[in-house]
Amino acid sequence: MQPIIQVNQLTKAYANKKALNGISFQIHKGEIFGFLGPSGSGKTTTVKILTSQLLHTSGDVRVFGNPIAQSRHAHYLGRIGILTDNSGLYERLSIYDNLELFCKLYGIPIQRIEEVLTEVNLAAEQRTLVKQLSKGMKQRVTLARAILHKPELLFLDEPTSALDPVNRQHIHEALRKLNEAGTTIFLTTHDMEEAESLCGRIAFINGGKIEAIDTPQQLRLNHSDNTITLTTRQGRVTVERDDSGAARIAELIRKGELLAIHSNEPTLGDIFVQLTGRNLQ
Repeated sequence: MQPIIQVNQLTKAYANKKALNGISFQIHKGEIFGFLGPSGSGKTTTVKILTSQLLHTSGDVRVFGNPIAQSRHAHYLGRIGILTDNSGLYERLSIYDNLELFCKLYGIPIQRIEEVLTEVNLAAEQRTLVKQLSKGMKQRVTLARAILHKPELLFLDEPTSALDPVNRQHIHEALRKLNEAGTTIFLTTHDMEEAESLCGRIAFINGGKIEAIDTPQQLRLNHSDNTITLTTRQGRVTVERDDSGAARIAELIRKGELLAIHSNEPTLGDIFVQLTGRNLQ
């Protein structure tokens, strides 16, 4: 099956500085793909190129199998949804009126507004003027607008950065539901827990370069120190993943001393520091 996004040796340069330095990756239909990296690493630049908000310097970029240069057609724009830091709303209109305008633009049934506002936990606020909303509420409105037409491909740039834990969980549930219905999601974040919770695969990006791409579980296994921590009645013991470790575990079980076994896999944040020497924040 042809990837829904194909990026090969993508570069974006500003004067003598490269914001993206020859990155390559593919995203297949139905994936939730995470771009994980700190501020200034190239995440937003990548999204803006993939959504035709920014021209790239060199490399090959294809979306839905077509060169990105063809993506400015209305047909393409109707197949994608975008949430970025410049997703403008009409401040003097209510939440409902903003979404109603979008419905008319895309020929979407008005009834869809109630559905998406429930998904982003804003149904009770739909008549509130946008100018009266908090930053987090505005972020949820822009997300509602991005998913209103049930896009085939959804680009989310730090979608929960201004949200409290309750609303972040609410948004995660809405994104999973959308993904299960067939939407492919490209998610940029520096939130390790968010990437772990939502993404089937992630890419670590730092300084405009991709350092690693894989599933969260495989990344942790690849960077594991090959030890296991045992919780016993006498305290904690660390053993190797080998015959000697297995013998020690068997001995503790036989004596009734073993309480728990924990594999010592690093967090995504630990791995990012190992690869780049930088924190994700």
